[in-house]
Amino acid sequence: MTNRRKLLLVLGASAFAAPLFLFAQPPPAKIPRIGLLEPLARDSDGYRAFLRGMRELGYVEGKSIAIEARFAGGKFERLPALAEELVKLKVDIIVTQSTPGVRAAQQATTKTPIVMVGIANPVGSGFVKSLAHPGGNITGVSNISSDLSPKLLEILQAARPKLSRIGVLVNPANSSTADSLKNIQAAAQQLGLKVSPVEARTAGEIEDAFAAMARQRLGAVFIPGDPFFRQQARQIAQLALRYRLPFASTNRETIEAGGLLSYGANIADSYWRAASYVDKILKGAEPADLPVEQPTKLYLIINSRTAKALGLTMPHSLLISADKVIE
Repeated sequence: MTNRRKLLLVLGASAFAAPLFLFAQPPPAKIPRIGLLEPLARDSDGYRAFLRGMRELGYVEGKSIAIEARFAGGKFERLPALAEELVKLKVDIIVTQSTPGVRAAQQATTKTPIVMVGIANPVGSGFVKSLAHPGGNITGVSNISSDLSPKLLEILQAARPKLSRIGVLVNPANSSTADSLKNIQAAAQQLGLKVSPVEARTAGEIEDAFAAMARQRLGAVFIPGDPFFRQQARQIAQLALRYRLPFASTNRETIEAGGLLSYGANIADSYWRAASYVDKILKGAEPADLPVEQPTKLYLIINSRTAKALGLTMPHSLLISADKVIE
């Protein structure tokens, strides 16, 4: 073979190999995967607030972060299976709300960091050793709603001075309910109020509960902080108006839907704060070393429109102290 022909063969082979070299791409960089275990539905305010918090911290979904969201739709019994599904997907962090949500995540993993949102008693529930030093794979934002019972009952009593008996809607599917009910009963006793707990864990049971409370001729209803009750806010408000039972809650959503008054933290704020925990953990912080935060702002919301519909006159002192009055 002549030197000229050898040269042509070498050049030809190089021409075929060149594109493979020039167009070879590096493997795509792995982006963090965040598992969102949401007890409610996709359109919850908390879910949107968390995504907003991540965007404000510079994360772009699909580019610098991936969100694996699972929604229980208010059916707490689905949470354990959804938590296990997220663990099998090997997400980097799990974000979840409510005691049942955190319990499901805790039982599914002791290694994957868990950021909790709105937990009334994280120490008593066994999620963290202390607020200052969580000590395990769980940290996040607590919710002091169970400690607000005395104040909320005082406000309700001010709105209804002759109040003597109240009903308490209780969700037995939520393990934090027992502590909440004890706090409510203790606070009610100090104010001379009698408490009648009524259980409800489904939409049908909520309707039955209001019918039962109306038959008992209770003067008002206390709705503890519970994600299922927040999801059923419109149903609860409609039943309260139908049976003419004013109710107070730590969930502002139930008041915006038509309840009488609420006092407590904004769960959307807590979800927004949870984004900062995710950011810190992704940057190398350990959940065990990140102190649990408590809400710094509590909101008093009064639905004046509902008060008028129920024939109630709200004291001027309450109206001027409210953060929001719904006209």
